[in-house]
Amino acid sequence: MSRVAETFARLKAEERRALIPFVMAGDPDLATTRELLVALARAGADLIEVGVPFSDPVADGPVIQRAGARALRNGVGVARVLEAVNDARAAAADVPVVLFSYFNPLLQFGVERLGAEARAAGVDGVLVTDLPPESAADFASAMRRSGLDSIYLAAPTSTDERLRLIAERASGFIYAVSRAGVTGARAEVSAEAERLVARLRKVSALPVAVGFGISDARQVAEVWRYSDAAVVGSAIVAEIERRAGQPDLVARVADFTRGLLPRG
Repeated sequence: MSRVAETFARLKAEERRALIPFVMAGDPDLATTRELLVALARAGADLIEVGVPFSDPVADGPVIQRAGARALRNGVGVARVLEAVNDARAAAADVPVVLFSYFNPLLQFGVERLGAEARAAGVDGVLVTDLPPESAADFASAMRRSGLDSIYLAAPTSTDERLRLIAERASGFIYAVSRAGVTGARAEVSAEAERLVARLRKVSALPVAVGFGISDARQVAEVWRYSDAAVVGSAIVAEIERRAGQPDLVARVADFTRGLLPRG
């Protein structure tokens, strides 16, 4: 059983839901990313998504686009992302880490190399936003050989047939996109998200995480009502952006993440 599966199984036994924060590796710099991974684990993160910067992030809104651009200016690529995860792993031993990437940088790095080096660095799974399950057989096989979970996006616009295909191909968990469009904080979570999770429950026993647009504890609590996990990305990345250059950035982001946990 993978570390992702073990985490969700433990949470289910404890009747709890997961909080999954997202950070862009290399924003504002790689040393801060290492510190953030440890701080987020200690602040209550059950899993952590780590973004791999890419020059054409078509699924991301302006906040994460800016973060990726800053990371690229810092010279951060796949190898350095894995170094950051490896450096943080000893202090965040039990928290699964999922790479959140586009296919181009992973292909340039080398798929077989990625599987081996990501596993050695302590990565537990990979989500490739622009690699649909119909085209992912070779990539998924390489990840499986290295013991990594392949996580896929499911959208409200996905047909039932496509949801069944995602269910067949996915491992670890399924990422349910709360609405059509790009990443970014929103005042309300779309009602489409709950309907999508219900549709996924009919075709898969895997845990379902909901992301895109979740930005505060109230929305986390709402999503936890019908899913297994809430993913918070843009709100955390925006907090990092606001605190850039401040000596207490890591502590402030950790406090913000704790504040995402619903009370009671």
